[in-house]
Amino acid sequence: MRGYSVRHPPGQAVLPIESGWDQLLYTAAGTMTITTSSGSWTIPPYRAVWIPDGRPARVRNRFPVAVRSLYFACEMRALPASPGAVTVSGFVRELLLHTVHTCPLQLDDPVHCALMTVLLDQLRALPAAALWLPMPDDARATAAATLIRAAPALTLSAVARNVATSQRTLERTFRTQTGMSLGAWRRRARILGSLDYLAADYSVTDAALAAAYATPSAFVTAFKHELGQAPLAFLRH
Repeated sequence: MRGYSVRHPPGQAVLPIESGWDQLLYTAAGTMTITTSSGSWTIPPYRAVWIPDGRPARVRNRFPVAVRSLYFACEMRALPASPGAVTVSGFVRELLLHTVHTCPLQLDDPVHCALMTVLLDQLRALPAAALWLPMPDDARATAAATLIRAAPALTLSAVARNVATSQRTLERTFRTQTGMSLGAWRRRARILGSLDYLAADYSVTDAALAAAYATPSAFVTAFKHELGQAPLAFLRH
């Protein structure tokens, strides 16, 4: 097992991929969005994303983000074969940060082996975090998804016009390819996008404006619908 600690400036990067290693990326401060071919996870503090070997991914962050990474040799079969996000808090968070600091770990060292055993047992029991945003495959729907994320204030009819299709066609394509209605997909994209601002200590009002909500109360209601908690409570766990 190997560990890596880094602070990324705002921008985009391709995650380094080395054959034979699975990755666990934990956000110590800030928010990052990890994108694969099928969609993305937005990872604020107290969350992590699991990227199995051979899954190309990119990271994007609007503000600086502190990332703590663990790399597991594939033969360990440390976590599931499919990527996913988890909530990390309390003891597991401290254990993860300690392990990153202690790495590299070797299986032939009894102390290292004990640490890995406890860490893996704890990681496997973590609850999933609902931070996934699926992407459609259709070219126009993909363009629409990109536009919605870049300009959340645009109406859906304006989005459709910008990608030279009808709103009805987009509705049908999004429901078929993402399992979500176009409106539900936009709401989820807006809320996940707001995590960048909230984790950077912007106020709820500022985050609401950035996500194109008319009022903070409307934003909080949508946030609770998507993530199950009010914004500030969500970022404390």
